[in-house]
Amino acid sequence: MHLVDTCGWIEWLSNGKLHSSFAKYLKDTDHLIVPAIVQYELFKWVCREKDEACAFDIIGVTESAHVMPIDMSIAVLAAKLSRQHKLAMADALVLASAQKKKATIITCDSHFKNLPEVTYFSK
Repeated sequence: MHLVDTCGWIEWLSNGKLHSSFAKYLKDTDHLIVPAIVQYELFKWVCREKDEACAFDIIGVTESAHVMPIDMSIAVLAAKLSRQHKLAMADALVLASAQKKKATIITCDSHFKNLPEVTYFSK
């Protein structure tokens, strides 16, 4: 299983220089986990860059993967991981979601760079 962090979705959607690095993971929806916090961040970004209708279309794309809600077990694990790794809330929720499903985080966010079970692409 893999979890593409928000920055990877943005690279893919904006046809950034790392577009192809993330595309293969995003196309494999049978093995793709999308935490609700990633849906939140994507919706916010697409609304800012495009419009709300486009944002709903993108959220529809995420729905073809395994969406993970934020439940109590994810919230508690994220709080512990936040303290342990000095992560912001959203990053801790992503890490907790990945750990819960034993998934690899695919990202270009340097906050994850040295954490285990992370595939990091440098910008």
